[in-house]
Amino acid sequence: MLPAWAGLREFRVVEREFEDAARSVCSFYLEPVDSLPLPLFKAGQFITISLHVPVPGQNPKIVTRCYSLSSKPGDERFRISVKRATAPASLPDVPPGLASNHLHDHVDVGAVVGLKAPSGQFHIDPDAGIPLVLVAGGIGVTPLLSMLLWCLDKQPARTIHFYCGARNGQEQAFRPLLETLAARHPNLHLAFVRSCPSSDETIGVDYHHRGHADTDLLRRTLPFGRHAFYVCGPAAMMESLVPGLLAWGVDAADIHYEAFGPASVNAGPIAAEPVLPAAIDITFEASGRTLAWDGRDQNLLDFAERNGLHMESGCRAGSCGSCETRIVSGDVTYRDQPAYEPAPGYCLPCVGRPASALVLHA
Repeated sequence: MLPAWAGLREFRVVEREFEDAARSVCSFYLEPVDSLPLPLFKAGQFITISLHVPVPGQNPKIVTRCYSLSSKPGDERFRISVKRATAPASLPDVPPGLASNHLHDHVDVGAVVGLKAPSGQFHIDPDAGIPLVLVAGGIGVTPLLSMLLWCLDKQPARTIHFYCGARNGQEQAFRPLLETLAARHPNLHLAFVRSCPSSDETIGVDYHHRGHADTDLLRRTLPFGRHAFYVCGPAAMMESLVPGLLAWGVDAADIHYEAFGPASVNAGPIAAEPVLPAAIDITFEASGRTLAWDGRDQNLLDFAERNGLHMESGCRAGSCGSCETRIVSGDVTYRDQPAYEPAPGYCLPCVGRPASALVLHA
């Protein structure tokens, strides 16, 4: 297997394609400028992309983001599929997603971007004997599509149940591809789930289930027996579904998940959490603010964002290093050892929690 590369490697956009009727999800096909072969990655992993985003009256801003690969390992080019992030309807003054809108509006065929090598702990297991359950909410379909494509290629006899949740058919990404794959592979059981179907959509024709891809739906529709669950979606979905699977009796080792958006999944109590006072001070040195940590947040990044502080971030899973921050004083602890090892004296706020009063250079 070819080794991954260090640092940023230049890739050229060779094709763009919209994946949904609403044209809110655009795929970017990327080939290395150096024309050298791509290393294999694990289906479900992401790449980290570096973008130079223009800022009026200033130098371009370097923006780093992580996007799941929606192609399968072994392809001659990478594919990422990016949903345009707009301001929430309830918060129209919130700025739209900087990176996604730049990609949609300005990164055309021929553009060159910098990529870090694929990484991430969310990837498919090789045990073909366990039926596979993929549960996607919205753009969470992207890593699961990579898993599906790999599985159909390498484990064609494996039973797969794929639940694809979207608000309506206009926002369902990859529907033609998924339906084609299901027609070719009788062991692939596909279910489209609509939380707010359009008036011209008919259940049983345009989609299979109304509501959400939640534990109740899985309990009603999955056959009895052990399954390996892979779940990816927005935080609200994940914070319901993952604990729901555990409460159903699914072994924690059979539940694999990745959330996207500005929150982490609280699947249960933090193991080996240090005993802290009722509240401790967290000082963000660069912004000159000191805030009281009361333990309600899963990590320091969530804590900062809840209090209106911006910190650079990418994967939000301790894998890319985008949020690496210098510790001025104090200690940070991790529930699990992050895949990315921060430099001595630095921490990863996206997965770190304070072990004492803390001063961060942020």
